[in-house]
Amino acid sequence: MNLRSGRLKDKMSHDAADFTSSLDFDRRIFQADILCNHAHTTMLKEQGIIPSDDAEKILQTLSKLSDEGIDALKMDSSVEDIHMALENYVTDQIGETAGFMHTGKSRNDQVATDLRMVLKEELEKILAEILDFISNILELAEENTETIMVGYTHLQHAQPTTIAHHLLSYGYALKRDYERVQDAYKRVDMCPLGSAALTTTSFPINRDRTRELLGFSKLMENSIDGVSSRDFIAETVSTLAILSSTISKICEEMIIWSTYEFGLVEIDGQYASTSSIMPQKKNPDVAEIARAKTAGVYGELITILTIIKSLPQSYNRDLQELTPHLWNAVDSCHSMVNIISDMLSSLKFNSERGLELAGANFSTATELADLIVKDKKLPFRVAHQIVGRTVSKAIEAGFKPSYINPEYIDIVAHELTGEFLLLDKELVKQALDPEKVVQTRKVVGGPATAEVKESIKQLRIFVQVESGQ
Repeated sequence: MNLRSGRLKDKMSHDAADFTSSLDFDRRIFQADILCNHAHTTMLKEQGIIPSDDAEKILQTLSKLSDEGIDALKMDSSVEDIHMALENYVTDQIGETAGFMHTGKSRNDQVATDLRMVLKEELEKILAEILDFISNILELAEENTETIMVGYTHLQHAQPTTIAHHLLSYGYALKRDYERVQDAYKRVDMCPLGSAALTTTSFPINRDRTRELLGFSKLMENSIDGVSSRDFIAETVSTLAILSSTISKICEEMIIWSTYEFGLVEIDGQYASTSSIMPQKKNPDVAEIARAKTAGVYGELITILTIIKSLPQSYNRDLQELTPHLWNAVDSCHSMVNIISDMLSSLKFNSERGLELAGANFSTATELADLIVKDKKLPFRVAHQIVGRTVSKAIEAGFKPSYINPEYIDIVAHELTGEFLLLDKELVKQALDPEKVVQTRKVVGGPATAEVKESIKQLRIFVQVESGQ
């Protein structure tokens, strides 16, 4: 069937047809388009809008096409898109009766519905993948609740913590990513079918019935909005960009931690490569590629926002060009979530190196200042100054934290305050011990073993509830 023949005398040039065709990326919505037509035809039949016998022929042919698959369609650019290719197939099978299938709908509301249907499925998969990722993190955390490492701020040694505590920071970030995807899903789960071209139709269609048949929770409440809105795509890709950012940060740390200088983790060889010239190399390629793919997702978001930023209502063909950018972002996130989850599960942590770093560069200084506040009732800023000057003198002298004792602290305290602190030697020793310092952090969300285990428990409950276990 030549859709142009009624209004346009000339055929579209081959180059123009290729230029405007969406067939390459329409393959993704093939099954959704069948379901959309099936639901619409069923409703038309139930409403008595088209003859029951003709509707049955259409429905049977659509089922036949679903079984045969997309290769049964004649996919050339002269038919513009998947919708016309599908309609042509039904027409070839049952003749002009196929034309009833398009009663009271447009390709405008049809494609918007198709996209939402497929995107819902993709988001459901991504949600499940994020839960799997969190579960893998929890397993690693459970194995490392007392594995000491140094925490960083500004990529400088800050305070001692544990591998489990650090891993849980990933888990809770992914939990928020999950909730963002879940929230975006609500805006995707809205049915525009029945909006037709932009003002609905004079046929007595039942939009709520097609919504029900297609499994949507809500109807799009305005027909112009129904065919023209693509904010659900922008919101989804924005959410995926934030998810990608979380994954990229994880990758960045694994890249840094796996260097010789840090030596905190060993990335499994399945997720690494070697050099073509330097035989000693073990390069964290998977993590590096994930970092780069994050930039790609950002790029898709900016492209999408730029396309939609100044389009007048309602439908414009520009909207077609959003689709490949949506699927690129979705596919990138699928691959990133899954591969980085697997990579993280394969990590081997160097507990000896973690403890060494935690005790090497005065990461326990805050606890020493806290001790002075608690034991001598001095303001924290005074204690901060005393400990800061003590650390500075020790570094200049080449002393390690283990050298610090009450007498050494009192030299600085007397210089600054004119008083001696006379701290208990055992208390100072404990304040400088990374393992003991970690166990003092019993505040909710802290690294003390009991708190970490409670965090693991709560996050595992979240995963189980969301997984329906």
